[in-house]
Amino acid sequence: MTDMIRTSGLVKRYGTVTALDGLDLVVPRGTVLGLLGPNGAGKTTAVRILTTLLEPDAGAVEVAGIDVLKHPDQARRRIGLSGQNAAVDEYLTGFENLEMVGRLYHMGRAKSRARARVLLERFDLADAADRMAKTYSGGMRRRLDLAAALVAEPEVVFLDEPTTGLDPRSRIAMWDTIRELVRGGGTLLLTTQYMEEADQLADDIVVIDRGRKIAHGTADELKRQIGGERIEVIVEFATDLASAQPVLAKLSAGDVQVEEQTRRLIAPFDGGVASLQKVLTQLKTSGVSVLDIGLRRPTLDDVFLTLTGHVAEEAAGASGDGAGPEASRAKEQVR
Repeated sequence: MTDMIRTSGLVKRYGTVTALDGLDLVVPRGTVLGLLGPNGAGKTTAVRILTTLLEPDAGAVEVAGIDVLKHPDQARRRIGLSGQNAAVDEYLTGFENLEMVGRLYHMGRAKSRARARVLLERFDLADAADRMAKTYSGGMRRRLDLAAALVAEPEVVFLDEPTTGLDPRSRIAMWDTIRELVRGGGTLLLTTQYMEEADQLADDIVVIDRGRKIAHGTADELKRQIGGERIEVIVEFATDLASAQPVLAKLSAGDVQVEEQTRRLIAPFDGGVASLQKVLTQLKTSGVSVLDIGLRRPTLDDVFLTLTGHVAEEAAGASGDGAGPEASRAKEQVR
C-alpha cells in the first residue's frame, strides 16, 4: 500500500516556543489518519506545513509522493484543504464559490461549472446554490468549504477540525460526508479535539501533545493500553459520595474518580457484569442510594486523560507551558 503522507523529524519553532518537536507521520493510500491533541498541541501547524502554507525548521515532508519542500507547486495540485474557518466568499453564491475554485485550478469554465453542480448536489446544497454564502448556516458553510476542497478531485484531503462549532446534527451529517470520501478511495488527514469523532472516522490515530507524538494506534489499540472496563455509579445524593468511594476503592482495580457535580464515581473494574450485584449489595449495606450503575469500555477521552494528564478539549493556556510573554504572543500560531 502506497504511503500518501509521510513526515520525518518535523520541527517548527516560534521563538522559544516549539510547536512541533520531531513529528513523524505515515498515512497509507485510502485511509484516514486522526491527528488528536488539545489546542496548542501543534495539529494546525502540522497541517499548514503539509499543505505548503508554512515551512518547517527541520524535517522532511512528502505528500502523494511529492517532496513538499522542494516542489510545493506540484504538491498543491494533489491536495485539498478545509481549514478551521470556512474559507468561502460571503458575497458570492455557493455555485460561484465552487466555480471560482475550479477556475483558479485552471480547469476551464465549462468543467468548473459542471464540477460545481456535481458537488452542490453531493453536499445537499443544490437548493441554496444561487444564494449568497453569507445567508448560509454554519453547517452549510462548512459543507461548502469541504466541497471547495474537492473541486480539483485531490488525491489527499486535509480536514483541520472540520466540525468545530457545529451542532450535533450538522456534525453527524459531516461525518457521513467524510465516510463517503473514504469509500471513494480518498486519503484523509483529520485533526480534531473530539475523541468521538476520531473513534467514528479514523483508521489510525496519532495523539500529539506539545508538538510530540505520545501515542499511535487504532482506537481499540489505544483503549487497550489503559486497561479494561470501568464501573460507573451515580448516587442519589451528593452526601453519598463519601460513603460510596471506599466501597468502590475496595472492589475496583484502581483509583476511584469522583465527579461531585454529577454525583458520579468511576473506577477500573475487572469483575464483569456478574459482580455488579456484589457492588450494589455493599453500597446498600453502606447506606448509599444508587440511581444508576453500569460497566463501560474506556473511551478515547480516557486514553487522552491517561496519556497526558489533561482532557483533549483543554485550552492551550491551561497546560502551563511556562514560556512567558513570548509564548503568549505565539499562541495564535501554535495550534
